[in-house]
Amino acid sequence: MKQISLWLLACICMLSCRPKVSNSDNLHYDLPQMQDSGVLVVLTLNSSISYFDYRGEPMGFQYELAKQFAESLGLKLEIKTGRNTRQLVQMLRQGEGDLIAYPLPITRILKDSLLYCGEEIITHQVLVQRNRKKVKPLTNVTQLIGKTVHTKPDKHLSRLNNLNDELGGGILIQPVDNDSLSIEDLIAQVASGEIDYTVCDNELARLNKSYYPQLNISLAISFDQRASWAVRQSSPLLAEAANKWHHENATSPAYQASTKRYFENSKRTPQGSILSIKEGKISHYDSLFKKYAEEIGWDWRLLASLAYTESNFDTTAVSWAGAKGLMQLMPHTAKVMGVPEGKEQNPEESVKAATKYLKQISRSFSRIEDPDEKIKFVLASYNAGLGHIFDAMALAEKYGKDKYKWDGNVADYVLLKSNEEYYTDPVCRNGYFRGRETFNFVKDILSRTETYKQKIKE
Repeated sequence: MKQISLWLLACICMLSCRPKVSNSDNLHYDLPQMQDSGVLVVLTLNSSISYFDYRGEPMGFQYELAKQFAESLGLKLEIKTGRNTRQLVQMLRQGEGDLIAYPLPITRILKDSLLYCGEEIITHQVLVQRNRKKVKPLTNVTQLIGKTVHTKPDKHLSRLNNLNDELGGGILIQPVDNDSLSIEDLIAQVASGEIDYTVCDNELARLNKSYYPQLNISLAISFDQRASWAVRQSSPLLAEAANKWHHENATSPAYQASTKRYFENSKRTPQGSILSIKEGKISHYDSLFKKYAEEIGWDWRLLASLAYTESNFDTTAVSWAGAKGLMQLMPHTAKVMGVPEGKEQNPEESVKAATKYLKQISRSFSRIEDPDEKIKFVLASYNAGLGHIFDAMALAEKYGKDKYKWDGNVADYVLLKSNEEYYTDPVCRNGYFRGRETFNFVKDILSRTETYKQKIKE
């Protein structure tokens, strides 16, 4: 009887497992077979443009497009990530996925084994500089002569070297070998004025300009490269469906909303001032902060500082990621924390749910005994999601740091989570994360809290 049960279990597993596709012409796994399985397996990169986890929810421009495409086919979306485009192609050929949802460069070599499909876009490398009042931005590559350009030792360095040769020399190329710095860190340094120039792909530049509006990314330094999604040559029906979907949905509200979310909408919260120092008020919602801060043992001015950072005390605020209200709770979080549908922008519902969420987060850090230290971890998790902070703690422990201390320890690895070497580390379970925002988030809230304490008495 036991042998029969084991045999039945094995049969069920065999039937439920998705067949692994090979390059063999005898194995044809195309759209009809995917519809039979009910799943579309999409391959993409873990990055700020394509796919990442944000506050516990999947995000990314390519992810959203892939999800819209899968829904149009009536299929469930499954995401698998690779380290680079070369690995994505290998995974596709080996049958680990059905479609590469990433702007894959169109080359003659890959055309022999893949079918390019979907929207064809044009990519190129651009110079990242900042707009300055007394210094005109560079508008021609010849103006790079005599200028220092910082870059990672990758394809961007190769392009700069080639450009330097084309111009007869003179560009002061500064390769950055520091493994702790990513290309997005270099972009942030340009925005802050630490360095003057770096280079990156135009899509990454567009996304970062939504964080740093002072950037100028108009100067192309390379030839245009065509790129699009891709499938195996044995999946012509899937390619045809992708072509049709992109053609019909390029101007759809959902498609346009995704484009605006990642490349146009500002990621910055506008800053305001304290309502009335003389009257001892920080905002119109001080009574709510005082009421609910007691439930989690916080100083109400700390809760007020969190709200300011999240929404600038604007109850109608909706972030680029879809977070709403005074405390900027993500839709799923608001629902789980008991916010009634349609009440996400009600100030009391928002503060009540946020403190409930903060209390829940705090339980995850029960081993941190110092209450001030614990608050840093709670704030970071509120901004990033618990998964990324757990990853940073695991990295800190692996590299000999104290995983229960923030400054100089876990905070450093939060910053490093935008670097491929670290977010692909086996101890990381949640992949890429733009850690600089969380690092600044914690620092700014605590600093502002001290200012509030100095100006506004309890």
